[in-house]
Amino acid sequence: MELQDRLNKVFREVFDEDDINITPGTTANDIDGWDSLSHVNLIVAIETKFGIRFSQKELLTFKNVGDMLNSIRSKLKP
Repeated sequence: MELQDRLNKVFREVFDEDDINITPGTTANDIDGWDSLSHVNLIVAIETKFGIRFSQKELLTFKNVGDMLNSIRSKLKP
Protein backbone atom coordinates (compact mmCIF):
# COMPACT_ATOMS: atom_id res chain seq x y z
CA MET A 1 0.00 0.00 0.00
CA GLU A 2 1.34 3.41 -0.96
CA LEU A 3 2.34 5.77 1.85
CA GLN A 4 -0.34 8.34 0.94
CA ASP A 5 -3.00 5.61 1.06
CA ARG A 6 -1.78 4.47 4.47
CA LEU A 7 -1.85 8.06 5.72
CA ASN A 8 -5.32 8.58 4.23
CA LYS A 9 -6.53 5.62 6.29
CA VAL A 10 -5.23 7.31 9.46
CA PHE A 11 -7.06 10.53 8.52
CA ARG A 12 -10.28 8.58 8.00
CA GLU A 13 -9.91 6.92 11.41
CA VAL A 14 -9.06 10.12 13.31
CA PHE A 15 -11.82 12.20 11.72
CA ASP A 16 -14.27 9.28 11.57
CA GLU A 17 -15.05 10.11 7.94
CA ASP A 18 -14.81 7.47 5.21
CA ASP A 19 -15.04 10.04 2.40
CA ILE A 20 -11.72 11.77 3.16
CA ASN A 21 -9.27 11.62 0.27
CA ILE A 22 -6.09 13.51 1.06
CA THR A 23 -3.65 14.89 -1.50
CA PRO A 24 -0.23 16.46 -0.91
CA GLY A 25 -1.93 19.87 -1.08
CA THR A 26 -4.58 19.09 1.55
CA THR A 27 -4.60 21.49 4.51
CA ALA A 28 -6.63 21.78 7.71
CA ASN A 29 -8.99 24.13 5.87
CA ASP A 30 -9.97 21.26 3.55
CA ILE A 31 -11.16 18.84 6.26
CA ASP A 32 -14.13 19.51 8.50
CA GLY A 33 -13.22 19.20 12.15
CA TRP A 34 -9.46 19.59 11.69
CA ASP A 35 -8.78 21.94 14.57
CA SER A 36 -5.96 22.17 17.11
CA LEU A 37 -7.26 19.31 19.26
CA SER A 38 -7.87 16.95 16.36
CA HIS A 39 -4.43 17.92 14.99
CA VAL A 40 -2.83 16.59 18.18
CA ASN A 41 -4.88 13.39 17.87
CA LEU A 42 -3.85 13.10 14.22
CA ILE A 43 -0.14 13.50 14.98
CA VAL A 44 -0.29 10.92 17.78
CA ALA A 45 -2.16 8.50 15.51
CA ILE A 46 0.41 8.97 12.71
CA GLU A 47 3.31 8.47 15.09
CA THR A 48 1.72 5.33 16.48
CA LYS A 49 0.69 3.86 13.12
CA PHE A 50 4.06 4.43 11.47
CA GLY A 51 6.25 3.87 14.56
CA ILE A 52 7.90 7.29 14.24
CA ARG A 53 8.23 10.49 16.24
CA PHE A 54 8.05 14.07 14.99
CA SER A 55 10.12 16.78 16.66
CA GLN A 56 8.40 19.96 17.79
CA LYS A 57 10.41 21.85 15.18
CA GLU A 58 9.18 19.53 12.41
CA LEU A 59 5.56 19.92 13.44
CA LEU A 60 5.84 23.68 13.08
CA THR A 61 7.02 23.34 9.48
CA PHE A 62 4.03 21.31 8.24
CA LYS A 63 1.96 23.47 5.91
CA ASN A 64 0.05 20.65 4.20
CA VAL A 65 -0.24 16.88 3.91
CA GLY A 66 2.65 16.84 1.43
CA ASP A 67 4.98 18.14 4.15
CA MET A 68 3.76 15.36 6.46
CA LEU A 69 4.27 12.75 3.76
CA ASN A 70 7.83 13.94 3.10
CA SER A 71 8.66 13.81 6.80
CA ILE A 72 7.14 10.35 7.26
CA ARG A 73 8.92 9.08 4.15
CA SER A 74 12.28 10.35 5.40
CA LYS A 75 11.78 8.66 8.78
CA LEU A 76 10.84 5.32 7.22
CA LYS A 77 13.96 5.10 5.06
CA PRO A 78 16.45 2.57 6.48
